[in-house]
Amino acid sequence: MTSHNTPQSEVEKAESEQSVGPTEWNPRPVGLGPWAEEHPGQPLPDDPRYDPVLLAEGDRRNVVDHYRYWRREAIVEDLDTKRHPLHIAIENFENDANIGTVVRTANAFAASMVHIVGRSRWNRRGAMVTDRYQHLMHHPDVDHLLKWARENGLIVVAIDNTPGCVPLETTDLPRNCLLLFGQEGPGVTEAAQQGALMTCSIAQFGSTRSINAGVAAGIAMHAWIRQHADYGNSW
Repeated sequence: MTSHNTPQSEVEKAESEQSVGPTEWNPRPVGLGPWAEEHPGQPLPDDPRYDPVLLAEGDRRNVVDHYRYWRREAIVEDLDTKRHPLHIAIENFENDANIGTVVRTANAFAASMVHIVGRSRWNRRGAMVTDRYQHLMHHPDVDHLLKWARENGLIVVAIDNTPGCVPLETTDLPRNCLLLFGQEGPGVTEAAQQGALMTCSIAQFGSTRSINAGVAAGIAMHAWIRQHADYGNSW
């Protein structure tokens, strides 16, 4: 039997190629264009929160629409009025690439601060520029972090899957809480676990030994959000 293939038109070929692969391969415009184009007929906002350059050229930043055209300082100031009493800390001894993901997630959940323990340098690519809006603090070691947490009334909860952990899924997390994560591979250090009120584990059901550190941080943060956040304040 002879098969007959119908030739594709150039348009069909182009549409087929464009539909293949992640969306990152086919970038689409995000954000808003110049204010005059997006809001024709409306006067220029006479508000100090707005950035004249963004108003004139458009705002393509990774921010929610509520903050379009706002100056970075104005966004941080507004976020400071609604941040949660949740702090995030991650041990960093090998310039862990997951820290960027942790910072981005902490920003999404309006955490008060992200604490970097160990090396102060880290890969910021995964943060997707959210580190410009998220408060960060560096600590040279775990002892320095634990002392800071005590002085600021925060209860430290480590997240790991070591023996003796309590299930995160059935644990009541403190409201004034600092969630502490270890780097990819070694996990939370012994010193960090000793200084924490408890160590919580995330339930797993597959064959892998552990969950990616950035993913685990997101799961734990959302566990706190489910218990303490006011959903009426979400976007």
